[in-house]
Amino acid sequence: MFDKILIANRGEVAVRIIRTARRLGIKTAIVFSEADADSLAVEMADEGVFIGPSPAAQSYLVIDKIVAAAKQTGAQAIHPGFGFLSEKAEFADRLVDEKIVFIGPNAHAIRAMGDKIESKKSAAEAGVSCVPGFIGEISGVDHAVQISEEIGYPVMIKASAGGGGKGIRVAYNRKEVEEGFPAVRAEAKGAFGDDRIFIEKFVTAPRHIEIQVMGDKHGNVVHLFERECSIQRRNQKVIEEAPSPLLDEKTRMAMGEQACALARAVQYDSAGTVEFVASGADKSFFFLEMNTRLQVEHPVSEMITGLDLVEQMIRVAAGEPLKFKQKDLKIKGWAIESRIYAEDPYRNFLPSIGRLKSYQAPAEGKTGDVTLRNETGVREGDEISMFYDPMIAKLITHAPTRIAAIDAQAAALDNFLIDGIADNIPFLGAVMEEKDFRKGDFTTAYIKQHFPDGFEGVPPTAQQEKLLIAAAAIARSFTARRARQISGQINGTAKSWQREWTVILDKVHHQTNVDLDEAGANVSIDGKTFRIDTMARPGARIISGKFEGQSFSVKIKTAPGGYTLRHRGVTVLALVATPRGAELHKRIPEKQKADTSKLIVSPMPGLVISIDVKPGQEVKSGEGVAVVEAMKMQNIIRAERDGTIATVHVAAGASVAADEVMIELG
Repeated sequence: MFDKILIANRGEVAVRIIRTARRLGIKTAIVFSEADADSLAVEMADEGVFIGPSPAAQSYLVIDKIVAAAKQTGAQAIHPGFGFLSEKAEFADRLVDEKIVFIGPNAHAIRAMGDKIESKKSAAEAGVSCVPGFIGEISGVDHAVQISEEIGYPVMIKASAGGGGKGIRVAYNRKEVEEGFPAVRAEAKGAFGDDRIFIEKFVTAPRHIEIQVMGDKHGNVVHLFERECSIQRRNQKVIEEAPSPLLDEKTRMAMGEQACALARAVQYDSAGTVEFVASGADKSFFFLEMNTRLQVEHPVSEMITGLDLVEQMIRVAAGEPLKFKQKDLKIKGWAIESRIYAEDPYRNFLPSIGRLKSYQAPAEGKTGDVTLRNETGVREGDEISMFYDPMIAKLITHAPTRIAAIDAQAAALDNFLIDGIADNIPFLGAVMEEKDFRKGDFTTAYIKQHFPDGFEGVPPTAQQEKLLIAAAAIARSFTARRARQISGQINGTAKSWQREWTVILDKVHHQTNVDLDEAGANVSIDGKTFRIDTMARPGARIISGKFEGQSFSVKIKTAPGGYTLRHRGVTVLALVATPRGAELHKRIPEKQKADTSKLIVSPMPGLVISIDVKPGQEVKSGEGVAVVEAMKMQNIIRAERDGTIATVHVAAGASVAADEVMIELG
């Protein structure tokens, strides 16, 4: 076993590796960029090595710097985590030359599976079910059309070297192939430096299901069952679970056996994932690709098997054989994982950067038959940088049944408090309550189908509305009672604390009466009385307890005249006034919104990559006028109306804040 390993990564995966290494008694060193100098991972590691500026191309992707750090620290092995150098065969080769152990698969396996065309050839030779398609050189558009019509529409046009959802188009007819093929080729050339394209059948009602495999250096290969990863946005996974609600035992065994066959064919000797697309219509499945690394979503597989995949990777890299066989592995319960991102779901999921003013995660551990796990690389006060992936945390719940795991996930999301930046927790909470998701009836188009116009929140149910009204009234009553108890008040001003309130929700006035006691309150809303048991007190950001006997947690934030409340994807502004104040509120005219139609603003903080217009130039609605980069994504800023450019306020290379005016129209 190793005495010390170097972690060539950052954020939550680095913290994840450190935790396992500590348990195994292995010391850790970590490399870090300028942006990560004060990170949680660097604090937790036994030592750190600075490797350069914040951009990954100047730090985490520079092989020479990583190797030098390993030699400097005396690390015997390097764990690459995921992303960065984790699937670079040349990195694995270099470590062999340097006599440093790579905690991952051998370079041959990485190469064999890293090319999408070659990997499909290997899969076919290994007897793995492959999507009908054409694997080979496609000469041009006419050839692409011919292939597509032989396969049958719809088809998927895909870059061989693609990844991260880039270089993919679905074509439903000849015209879309004629338009899509050159577009994908150009995109592949620009993004990956490789314009090879393949075409395959697009599976109807597609589900994204992957098999976790584990191999050692002694020829042993097992699978750790499947993960369902169909809840995706822009081809990026958002929610994962294990096992899949689609698969029966027969299909599960077949997929697992094929995944292991492929792993054996390429002499796979670490943790890896074989990805399939499965049809929700008939459970047929076809090979997509193999990821030769630890996956972001690996915790759900760990939860249902009881294995630590990072530990297994380390032991295998050290030459140990697997200590279990396929027959020893059983599925235990159900696990759900939500990816919590620094992005604003109400603004088309635009990235959000800044300081975490508040970061309060639900407590990890087991309560009854539910286990909660939170994988993160941040803490309160940390800066969410524009240079890296926007993931804040991965929240995992495990329970005996799928519905129990979903309910536990929803409750945990309600108790996850983030402030200072936007987060996607309201969206995740809404999904947990959505009926098709709860039934397990969905495809990879789930988000597009259920939120076609983007996420605008969900309306409260009648029960939620009562809960939110009661929570707002109680919060205001807590404050009023506390004011009554302040000592040293001028005689005559300390009246009995207010019990009667009018809660204004979406312009509707609700008459409430609050009777507080030590265990909570009896709240009358429009003449009907409800019981809330809660230990929350003035200033609490989360009010938790029981409403009519059902557990709840509501996030609450002070707003002018009341509170902003969040619960299960519902966000409302509740104004709380005395009955007299509410009557006066009715007479206040609505504030007219300022005319911003001539302003083009940056929707997110980021770096201006280009300004594509100049004063005097005419633009049409929808035309791109600038590009702003944030968190590894380039976002095209478009004009929202026809007009003439009057003023350009920023230049390429400048940093912009959210809602900063970039361009004015005349």
